[in-house]
This record gives sequence, C-alpha cells and structure tokens, in this order.
Amino acid sequence: MTEPGLPLAGLRVLDISSFIAAPAAAVVLGDWGADVIKVEGPDGDPNRRIMHDSSNYPKSAVNYPWHMDSRNKRSIVLDLKKPDARAALDRLIAISDVLICNFPPLVRDRLGLDYEAVKKVNPRLIYASLTGYGESGPDRDRPGFDATAYFARSGLLDAQRYEGGPPGVPVPAQGDRATAMGLVSAILMGLMQRMKTGEGSWVGTSLLGNGLWSCGVIAQAALVGAYLPHRPPPERPRSALGNIYRTADDRWLQLTIVREDKMWPGVCATIGRPELEKDARFATVADRRQRSDELAAILHDAFAQKDYEYWRETMASHGITFGVISRPQDVPDDQQAVACGAVVETKIAEMPRTLANPIRLSFAEQQVARPAPALGQHSDEILAQAGLTPDEIAALHKSGAVP
Repeated sequence: MTEPGLPLAGLRVLDISSFIAAPAAAVVLGDWGADVIKVEGPDGDPNRRIMHDSSNYPKSAVNYPWHMDSRNKRSIVLDLKKPDARAALDRLIAISDVLICNFPPLVRDRLGLDYEAVKKVNPRLIYASLTGYGESGPDRDRPGFDATAYFARSGLLDAQRYEGGPPGVPVPAQGDRATAMGLVSAILMGLMQRMKTGEGSWVGTSLLGNGLWSCGVIAQAALVGAYLPHRPPPERPRSALGNIYRTADDRWLQLTIVREDKMWPGVCATIGRPELEKDARFATVADRRQRSDELAAILHDAFAQKDYEYWRETMASHGITFGVISRPQDVPDDQQAVACGAVVETKIAEMPRTLANPIRLSFAEQQVARPAPALGQHSDEILAQAGLTPDEIAALHKSGAVP
C-alpha cells in the first residue's frame, strides 16, 4: 500500500511484467511510496522460481530474488487469455497512473495491451515499455535478456575480455538492474509531462540501448572509427598504474592512477621504493607506458609482500587512488555499504537485510522493505478497490479468470 510522506505516495502502478529489469523498476517506485500491484498469470512470474531454475544463482533456503524484486508489492492473478480477466484488467488500468510492461510487441498486440489500446481506457496513463532490442527495427520482436541484449549485443562482453581469452559471462541480472533505473527515469519524465499537459504518454527503454550507454566510451569510439585491441594480461598491461595486483592475503587491488605525474612519487613511497621516482626508465608517463611490463613486475612483487589492510592504510596515507576488488562474501561485513545506505534492514523475517535502490533524497528515505507477496495474495482486495462488487469478483473466480 502507499506510504504517506514519500514522494510517490498516492501513485498507483500496475506491474504487468516478468523477470527482472521491468519488475525492478517497479520496486524502485514502490520504495519511494507508490502502491505497486503485481499482475501475474496463473503460473506466476518466473522470477518466483529463478533461484532454482538457473544454474547461475547461489542457492538458499530464502527466496531472496523474489523478495528483492517484488518487495512492497501486492499480487493479483489474472488469466489474460480469458475475456473477463482482460475486462477486469481494464478496470485496474482505469484507476492507475503507471503501467509497466515488458511483453514483446507481438504479444502486446495479441493481448490488446499495446499503448494505443490501453490509452483508450485511461488517457492519463503513463505506459512504460521495456524491450530487449527496442520498439522498431529488424530485431524488435526478438526476446532479449540482459546477457544477450545488454551485454553481448552492446559489445560490453567483448570489450572486457583479455586477449586470447573468451568473453566473460555476466552474473545474473547485472544489466537488468542498471536498465531498471533507465526505465524509472523514463517513467518520472512521463509523470512530469503529465503534470504539464494533463495527458498520459508512452515511455520506454531497452536492454540494448542501456548496454550501449554503459559501453559508451568504447561504443562511441567505434562510431568514429577508433578501436583498441583486446585487453593485454595483467603482467603486461597498457598502464602498470591502471592495473590489478594481488596482496599477500590473496586479495586483489585495482590501481587507478589518472594523474600519474602528480601521484608517481607517492606510488614509489607507498611500495618502499623511493629511488624509482628518479629512475630514468620510468621518468615520464610515456616511459612508464613503454615499460609497463617492467613496472608491473615491480609492483606485483611489492604488493605480494603485505596484506590488504597494510596497503589500504599505506596507500590512503599517500593519497593513492585504489580500490579493493571485493568478493560477494565481503558484502555482509562492508561497513561503508551500510553507512552509505546501500545495505539496509527490512521487515522480512527470513531476510533481515537487503539492498536499497541507489537513489538518495534529502527530503525522504525509502520505505522499509516488506515481504514480497504470495501468488494472488491480494486479488480480491485489489479488485474491490477497482470497484468490482463481491458478485463480480465471485464470477471471476468461477470462470477461472481469477484462479
């Protein structure tokens, strides 16, 4: 239900989508106070089962993907293959502000859920569409997932691989969550436009479009004919000061030194090799790049001598820009993630902490996450709020339109 005091309180959102990017966008709206109604078919959103169905999900007794991507939502089941279910959906559309849909265009047309059809039911509705490859073009009807459309088609996977090696495989839903924020932005702009005109609109985004945006440096370079060969291995990097190194306790550090001339003395002092500052082999940026393999070997040997905590303190004292390459198992104990509000407490007994969406506001805080709904948990309640009588609701159950 809606939360008073939050910026999206009073907004009703129909989440007629499945899997991750579009439902995750609905989660963000719900975090900020919207009443999000999850519309599911009789079998439910496949994301209810994704942890068990996918070999790439860590297994747990807690259905964490479902809680994360459906928290604070209410669930109604409608079998849209039945005409009276479609009519009931229209009743919901008529009283809603936003509809989020990720059906492929052909499926939308078949169900009568394209924008032009829905607009007739509610001209003020913001119709938010998420597709794999966009609304037009030869691939508009292709099913797309983040691995195929966001990562593979955009060039991200190829751009990140080391020479001679295969493209990497992304972890589940990386591109989905980034794309969700693009869809949230489109929805908010649609709502702003409605404030000006009083009219609804179509808004949307695609996994491919967001993947290309994320791969912007490399993709834009390609558009002007500029390319880099595949990344060389860490022992002969393009720049030894923009490279990864292993510590004595088997952690990895990412050096990211952009202003080399300013920070080069600090690097030398950090590793206890002040004489390197005046070493003719590494006197200039060009020299350090030309001999990156020699410099990388020196840094490799130095970082391997001490644990991460030593290097963290030492590099910080010299103002060196670096990052530890965290492991997933480090997240629960990451104090900074808690302090910055990225990891928050919940009202979910079996999942007491979760990830907050990344938006921060000075005037409001996200509502505390409540459990994701059981399939059809709120069907009758939602239909009654849409104005259906008890007899009409009973008839929908009898026909199987609402199982």
